[in-house]
Amino acid sequence: MPLQFTRSWSDPDLEAFRDACVRFIEAEVLPGDEAARKRGHVGHALWRKAGELGFLCTDIPSEFGGAGGDFRHEAVFDEEMARRALTGMSTSVHSIVAHYFLNHGTDAQKRHYLPKLARGELVGAIAMTEPGAGSDLQAVRTRAERRGDHWVINGSKTFISNGYLAGVVLVVCKTDPTQGARGTSILIVDTGRASDEDPGLAAGTPGFRVGRILDKMGMKAQDTSELFFDELHVPADKVLGGEPGQGFFQLMSDLPYERLIIGVAALAGMEGAYDATLAYVRERQAFGQPIAAYQNTRFKLAEAATQIMAGRAFVDRCVEAIVAGTLDTATASMAKLWGSETQGRVLDELLQLWGGYGYMNETMVARMYTDARVQRIYGGTNEIMKEVIARNL
Repeated sequence: MPLQFTRSWSDPDLEAFRDACVRFIEAEVLPGDEAARKRGHVGHALWRKAGELGFLCTDIPSEFGGAGGDFRHEAVFDEEMARRALTGMSTSVHSIVAHYFLNHGTDAQKRHYLPKLARGELVGAIAMTEPGAGSDLQAVRTRAERRGDHWVINGSKTFISNGYLAGVVLVVCKTDPTQGARGTSILIVDTGRASDEDPGLAAGTPGFRVGRILDKMGMKAQDTSELFFDELHVPADKVLGGEPGQGFFQLMSDLPYERLIIGVAALAGMEGAYDATLAYVRERQAFGQPIAAYQNTRFKLAEAATQIMAGRAFVDRCVEAIVAGTLDTATASMAKLWGSETQGRVLDELLQLWGGYGYMNETMVARMYTDARVQRIYGGTNEIMKEVIARNL
């Protein structure tokens, strides 16, 4: 029998919500995944559908248009997507953007943007990475200069998840290059994007341009784009939180949320791959008997199951901690580090059990294998995770 992946943080209401998530995912997301992989994005209609049914911003308070749940509700949706190798809707990035507004935005910013994000009317993206600046956020070169009642942004960003479809982008930039980290701010850019037409110069937003959808090794259905800012004027009140110079602090304070989401998805991906592999080896015949009958297969499955069960205990503890408000950055970094590294090893072993089929993109485990590789890079590279953890030893 498949492993029973029970969660210590779940309850009957959450399991009912999980059932609703599964129905939506299998009815609305899964059938269109192949087409989304070919065009490089899932389209706005799917985001709006998810918003209408209450699957976006589930941990945002109802007073701001969210569902009023907590991190566990986000984890449920992310798990069920990851278990099926569905990466086109980056709801995790969307939720991270919502939390920047919730935790750092002015009251007016919260009330304007959060309901639209929850309804799927706006897709959210955060633009940090640049061609010459990845994990070192203090090295960003995008500039915002105050001119009268506007900020004027110049620069470029790359590897931006949700970048093609984004209706609102939080742009990390330098507002005072002489002040180091204290000169960093997050500016809110309204792109005017609400349809699937080629954005180019986004509707009604002179100075903002969406570049190509990047050709990635994995996560083919997820729109990851270049963004360009050329004398882009944004009103002075579009600084997140209202005061410039707070960007670096804002970025650092929300890292546990982002990194735990990666850990949650990594574990769920392993669980999904394990179940699919177990079913496959029981059916596939070699030399007159199922592959599952061979000792090597049984041992590989036993090793994978042990890793997954051990990970479930740790990740569940982290989920409970973030709900309680006690999850620290070092422990969240451990969840991201352990989850993504273990995911790579486990998927490699499971893929081997599929033989040649494991190398075919039509096979879910093959997609999981290539999708998983970036988990060790985004959200802060795993080398950075080790530094964060080591400083807290």
